[in-house]
Amino acid sequence: MMIKQYDLVIIGAGPGGYVAAKKAAKLGMSVAIIDKNEVGGTCINRGCIPTKALVHAATLYREMTECEKFGLSAKEVGFDLQKIYEYKDLSAAKMREELEKEFAELGIDTVRGMATIQSDRRVRIVMPDQTTEYYMGKHILIATGAKARMIDIPGMDLPGVMTSEELLTSNESRYKRLLILGGGVIGIELATVFNALGCEVTIVELSDRLLPNMDREFSDALEEILVGRGIKICKESILEEVTKQEEGLCCRYVYQGKNQETKVDAVLVSVGRIANTEGLFDPDVPIKMERGRIMVDDFYMTNMPGVYAIGDVIGGIQLAHVASAQATYVVERMNDVNPSVIIEMVPSCLFTSISIVPSCLYTDPEIASVGITEEEARRKGIPLRCGKYVMDVNGQSIISKDERGFIKVLFAADSDVLLGAQLMCHRATDMIGELATAIANGLTSSQLMYAMRAHPTYNEAISCAVENSRENQQRW
Repeated sequence: MMIKQYDLVIIGAGPGGYVAAKKAAKLGMSVAIIDKNEVGGTCINRGCIPTKALVHAATLYREMTECEKFGLSAKEVGFDLQKIYEYKDLSAAKMREELEKEFAELGIDTVRGMATIQSDRRVRIVMPDQTTEYYMGKHILIATGAKARMIDIPGMDLPGVMTSEELLTSNESRYKRLLILGGGVIGIELATVFNALGCEVTIVELSDRLLPNMDREFSDALEEILVGRGIKICKESILEEVTKQEEGLCCRYVYQGKNQETKVDAVLVSVGRIANTEGLFDPDVPIKMERGRIMVDDFYMTNMPGVYAIGDVIGGIQLAHVASAQATYVVERMNDVNPSVIIEMVPSCLFTSISIVPSCLYTDPEIASVGITEEEARRKGIPLRCGKYVMDVNGQSIISKDERGFIKVLFAADSDVLLGAQLMCHRATDMIGELATAIANGLTSSQLMYAMRAHPTYNEAISCAVENSRENQQRW
């Protein structure tokens, strides 16, 4: 039995795996990266990139149908859903192509197959033709990500009931009526897509608000916008059953204590994701797991020496850029290089760590957040000074005739260090990077005001929010 030897064997070619592969190769390691599907993982092929491509197309369509407010007219505006999906697929294919080109230039070996970790850092790979190969790594990095979670209620196995991954790869994608189970990021982004394309959308959410982990003021504002666009939102609701009927599906759920019934063409189940570990370990491999997640230490090593895990497969914050940051950290430590990334920090004014991971929602308007929220600060007893700016008087917002939006910044009441920021406006997902950098470097409101921000831009509203915090002495 021939075993191929590498410095680093990576299982999973998503944002965690491919970033680790490129970083390791640049540091001189021999690298093999294994995935049962295409390179790019869920993010490029069935998640972030396809979803954002659909959001972009749907937003353009909605803007064209509403262009009269700019003094323009566009007769017979329409769309070809098949061509929209082709555009989505081409976007993913372009990213795969560029990634594969980088792998080739860096000498990274890519392997298509089903990987199983055995003892002594050996990996068995069943290839598509059912032949078997064996690889061994001085280090093994698990970056297999997560898969959509389904729930155990009657009717979940019916045709037309699907996860976001299935919806994004389905050829039958023009629906007149869609029920989305779950008011989180994925569910809301796809709700805005199908609503813009003329679909009747109902969101059924168990919590008392959309986006339960986000600042309440922002989730309430977003709900108002979505309802204004015709999306039906049922909070504190429980889906009890889906049944097949002559024309589509019938969803029965409890809303405001009353039994409700909605007939739809399809149901999107968007209730979270679970670690993808199926078939990953031989039965005799003593990997430590908890609730389906691989357990790791502070350096992302498992209980097996030389075997690491990062990204969604270890739980925590399930975002592509988190997996990429963890990948960089792990590979740099493998090579005795001082880590160039951090995911959380303890500001000089606090005794508790805060996340510096940006969270983004690609709706219209966009929403982005980093650091702590007011609610978190209250729970932790952290005194804050809040600054807020409503985008109604921002020049770029007026020019673009944007809907409701605002920016909120949170500073430590005594030290003036930035601890959190939330944005709801166009370009919010681009602007949040400046504020994440500010938190990571412990900047104060005074330091944030040093830099000029161009006019007219959305970004200049950050200056206005920061200035408001300096005028506003109210503390929490």
